[in-house]
Amino acid sequence: MTLLVVLVVAAAVAWYLQDQQRPGAGSSATAEARRLRTPLVRLADLVGIETAAGNRARRFAEGAAGEKATAVLLRSLTRQGWIVLHDLALPYGKANVDHLLISPTGKVFILDSKRWSGRFFVFVRNGRLWHGKVDVDDRLDGLRYETRTVANVLGIPVTPFVVMHQAPMNGDSLSVGDIRIVPAALAVARLRAASRHPGHSEKQALVAARAKRLLPSYGSNR
Repeated sequence: MTLLVVLVVAAAVAWYLQDQQRPGAGSSATAEARRLRTPLVRLADLVGIETAAGNRARRFAEGAAGEKATAVLLRSLTRQGWIVLHDLALPYGKANVDHLLISPTGKVFILDSKRWSGRFFVFVRNGRLWHGKVDVDDRLDGLRYETRTVANVLGIPVTPFVVMHQAPMNGDSLSVGDIRIVPAALAVARLRAASRHPGHSEKQALVAARAKRLLPSYGSNR
């Protein structure tokens, strides 16, 4: 085994050992990317060999990057009295909620972060979501399911948003059914506007306590 091969293998193993899951936004996506990136997959990446596991890991890593970018944007809402929770587990199944927000008025929002290629526009045609020439409406199915589940668990209405990173949009916001899709740069302003009418009578603290009890951190449930 040549010195170069030894160094490449050592680098792949070190990368695997150092890539540890951290709690917070994007942690479950990061963990899945880490699980897929075994030392052999990392070795293949380092020498330029494409693998199915490596491609899936990259998609999860992109998703984690989008969630972390959204979390940074939401810090301004935290300073204004919003309660912001990241990467929450549902009571059953393997799905997770990227971000759950409770406004000072008690209104609940679920945010799904998307980080898609900036080469193609995102738009709605015939009530379905498109990214360039690809119908991507089924990529909202997870958010639809999460919204229904969280609304049932909390017993109050929940408003779903998609925060779109990188991919340009035709307009400042799009709607597909009850889901609003907004550019990342406008997400905070759109959330503030949508929070003005609570839609129920419960106070923020009561809603937050129930959410923290029934929707724990995804990592703590696995």
